[in-house]
Amino acid sequence: MWEDKGMGMDAETLRRATEPFFTTKGVGKGTGLGLPMVHGMAQQIGGTFELLSEIGEGTRAVLWLPVAEEAPAAVADSAPAKEGPRHTARLSILAVDDDALVLINTAALLEDLGHEVIEADSGAEALKAFQDRDDIDLVVTDQAMPNMTGVDLIAAIDGIRPGTPVIIASGYGEGVETPGRDTVRLSKPFNQVHLAEAIARAMEMERERGQHGAT
Repeated sequence: MWEDKGMGMDAETLRRATEPFFTTKGVGKGTGLGLPMVHGMAQQIGGTFELLSEIGEGTRAVLWLPVAEEAPAAVADSAPAKEGPRHTARLSILAVDDDALVLINTAALLEDLGHEVIEADSGAEALKAFQDRDDIDLVVTDQAMPNMTGVDLIAAIDGIRPGTPVIIASGYGEGVETPGRDTVRLSKPFNQVHLAEAIARAMEMERERGQHGAT
């Protein structure tokens, strides 16, 4: 929890505080992404972020995070730190999600892993981006999107460049089938380690296809 005794926010500002790109600062003074990223990251790992504020009373920010299912095993001080898996090659990745907060956070995770990210907030926008660029190495798409689902997008992509590596993200309990092709599935909520592992699997599957095709 964090709080201040500043001027506080009115009801409209408080309502919009976690909207992407909303800011009360002047031009060039802020991106309007700080609170939305905190809010989105909390949601993505199963937590919540709450803002409480009144004019003249200051602001309180409360971040709730889920308790780990089990404590990590004790590691001797002399043991080297274990890092999460990373796909070392820089990729051009098309990230697709109709939820702006999730898209922002997914893009941030991918960029932190060293990749170039092309963002799309719908299947139609993603398909246009894919058609416009021939250097996209991997697609990371949400499944539950209106008008064009992740599975629909994959089918359309396969009609342009068959076999493009794809990671499809879905919530628990969502059945996802992609007939006729290998697709890496990623359960929501996910963190950077989960995402890096999925990327490594997707690119390994592509390498294996290439080897089989060469024999």
